Amino acid sequence: MLKSMTAFARVQQSNDSGEIVWEIKSVNHRFLEPGFKLPEDFKLLEPEIRQQLGRYASRGKVDISLRYKLNKEVQSSIKLNADLVKNLRKVEREVLTIVHEGHSLSVADILRWPGVVDEMDKDFKPLQELALQSLDAALQQLVESREREGGALKEMIASRCQQVSEIVVKVQQRRPQMLQAMQQKWTAQLSEKLANWSDTADSGRLEQELAILAQKIDVEEELDRLQAHVKEVEQVLDWDEAVGRRLDFLMQELNREANTLSSKSQDTETTKLAVDLKVLIEQMREQVQNIE
Repeated sequence: MLKSMTAFARVQQSNDSGEIVWEIKSVNHRFLEPGFKLPEDFKLLEPEIRQQLGRYASRGKVDISLRYKLNKEVQSSIKLNADLVKNLRKVEREVLTIVHEGHSLSVADILRWPGVVDEMDKDFKPLQELALQSLDAALQQLVESREREGGALKEMIASRCQQVSEIVVKVQQRRPQMLQAMQQKWTAQLSEKLANWSDTADSGRLEQELAILAQKIDVEEELDRLQAHVKEVEQVLDWDEAVGRRLDFLMQELNREANTLSSKSQDTETTKLAVDLKVLIEQMREQVQNIE
C-alpha cells in the first residue's frame, strides 16, 4: 500500500510504576533519518528503538520523543540514614561540651546534611519494558497515518495520470490537422525559396525538404512514451513496497517527454496542451516527494 512520509502518532500508556507518552513525527527525506529525544534513564533503549523503527519505515525523517511520569509511591521512596543522624548528635554534644556556646542542630539542618536522606534507587525496568511495548503501538499508529495519507496521494496521482492520458489523446487526434496545416505552410515557403535558389527546382527536392521538416516535428514517439510512463505509474501505485524513488524517476521521464513535445510544437493549441501536461506532471512530482 502506498505510504506518505508525512505523519504523526501519539500513544500514552501506564502501569503500576508510572506513565509514558510517545510522540512520533515524520516528514519526507531521501533516506531513513531517525532523531531521538529520550530521558536519561531511557537512553539505553535507543538501539532497540532503532531496530523497531526499521521494521515499520524505510524512508523519512522521523523524530521520536518519550516523556514519563513516576507514580507518587515510587517518587516518595526515600530512606533515612539513622546511624549518620546518631553520629551527628553525638558529635554535636561533644562540640558543645568544648565550646559551651552555639545552637543545636535543627531537624532541617540534619535533613540537609549530605547522606542523611538517601533517595532509594528507582526501578525503571517496568517502565522501560512498557516503553518498548507501547512503541510498537505508536509505530503502528504512525504507519496507519502514513497509509491514510498515502491513499489520498494515490487518488490524486491516479487522477492526474488520467488527465495526462486525455491530453495525449487530444494531441494525437490533432496531429493530422496540424501536419496538413504545416505542410501547406512549408510548401509555400519552400517553393518560394527553391525558386530563388534555382530555375530548375523540382518537386523531388521539395518533398525531401518537407520530409526533413516533418521528421523534426514528429511527436509520435514522445506521445507513445508518455502513455507508457503513465501506465507504469499506475502500476507502481499498487505495489506493496516503498515506491517513492521509482515514482520520482518516472516523473522525470514524463517531464522530459513533455518538454520535447513542447519544443516540437508548431501550433498554439499543441503548445497549450504541452503546458497543461507539464503543470499536471509538476503537481504529481511535488506530491511524489512525500511518498515513502
